[in-house]
Amino acid sequence: MADRVMFISWGAPVRGREQRALEVFNEAMGMLGSMQQDGRIESFDVVLMRPNGHLNGYVQIHGSADQLAAVRESEDFQRNTADVLMCVQDIRHLDGVSNQGVADQMAIFQEAISKVPQHA
Repeated sequence: MADRVMFISWGAPVRGREQRALEVFNEAMGMLGSMQQDGRIESFDVVLMRPNGHLNGYVQIHGSADQLAAVRESEDFQRNTADVLMCVQDIRHLDGVSNQGVADQMAIFQEAISKVPQHA
């Protein structure tokens, strides 16, 4: 089971580039579908937000640390990122943990807490 996640979020399309933004989105979905089919990632989820003035949507890509590092370094991912930067605002790529990775990180945090005097 995947213990890492790449969170990719975006804001509004650049005015006048909405058509290209839609094309790039569809290209990204095709790329991620191929990556999942090829076993390069475990899965991905897509969320489109209701209008809110901040976040238009996001994708969560699930996989191992090695899988997500390979995605980030892949030429197709880098080309898609370059394309999206031309037509969408506020692109963010964030790395995180999920599933067993959360338990592992919480154990590290618990260990760090034990080293700090606690005050009520």
